Amino acid sequence: MFELSLMCPEDRIEAVSDALDALDALSVSVEDADAQTDAEQALFGEPGMPPPKDGWQRSRVVALFPSAQAAEEAQQLLVVQDFFEGCQVLGIANVPEQDWVRLTQSQFTPVDITPDFWIVPTWHELPAQAVRSIRLDPGLAFGTGTHPTTRMCLRWIARNGTVHTDGTSSLGRVLDYGCGSGILAIGAAKFGAVDIDAVDIDPAAVESTLQNAQANGVQLKAGLPDMAQGEYQTVLANILATPLRVLAPLLCSHVAAGGHLVLAGILERQAEELQEAYAPWLALTVADKEDGWILMTASR
Repeated sequence: MFELSLMCPEDRIEAVSDALDALDALSVSVEDADAQTDAEQALFGEPGMPPPKDGWQRSRVVALFPSAQAAEEAQQLLVVQDFFEGCQVLGIANVPEQDWVRLTQSQFTPVDITPDFWIVPTWHELPAQAVRSIRLDPGLAFGTGTHPTTRMCLRWIARNGTVHTDGTSSLGRVLDYGCGSGILAIGAAKFGAVDIDAVDIDPAAVESTLQNAQANGVQLKAGLPDMAQGEYQTVLANILATPLRVLAPLLCSHVAAGGHLVLAGILERQAEELQEAYAPWLALTVADKEDGWILMTASR
């Protein structure tokens, strides 16, 4: 494969990307050309909402082509177009063949949630200090333990999940709403919860959750959102701020007396709007922070 690299201002990104797609590029990616510098810009978007911008002030657009000839022809066609004004060709480079499976695996290493609780891909040995662990490989559903929102939720579970002398868990009945890979539901099971419902709007996430639960030797129920019924001692939702606002009355209705609501997928700047959305039912507070993300919790 060969990659054609371009430098484009923000107002040219959409037109150039569309043109590359029409020229049969195998893929097109847009990156901040100023990444890892003082000029780097953070852009955050959410599903169902318009993108904050089409690109950065200086964006590097990279298109992959199956041959050098295809990349060169695309370059020649692009540079004569009116919409290419202000853009610059950075060059065409050969992309060497690689073992993509091994390369992908190398990016996922064991993640420590607490000193003795780890998320470990199946191709890695368990760390010696791992008293508890979740075996999880990257797949179609969100949640591998590498994202701050997932780590914060799992930290909360680890800090609050204890098994009583009678064998019951302090987590009680658990709802994982928007379960993705099922990692939070599995984490709750690892800390003693035995009555766990994991729900998601994506059937692929439901299947992924069931497979991951089986691989980790834990019992839980997984299904679409209408499977969630009644009240729960622990309600977990690691989604994003916009759906969390919409779901406020539903999620709060599932929290039992004395129970806990745990929300993630929230940026620090979104804390106040989430507190306002949940105020009619529960008082949210910030319980944890990591890399610009926060964990918000409430008790009934």
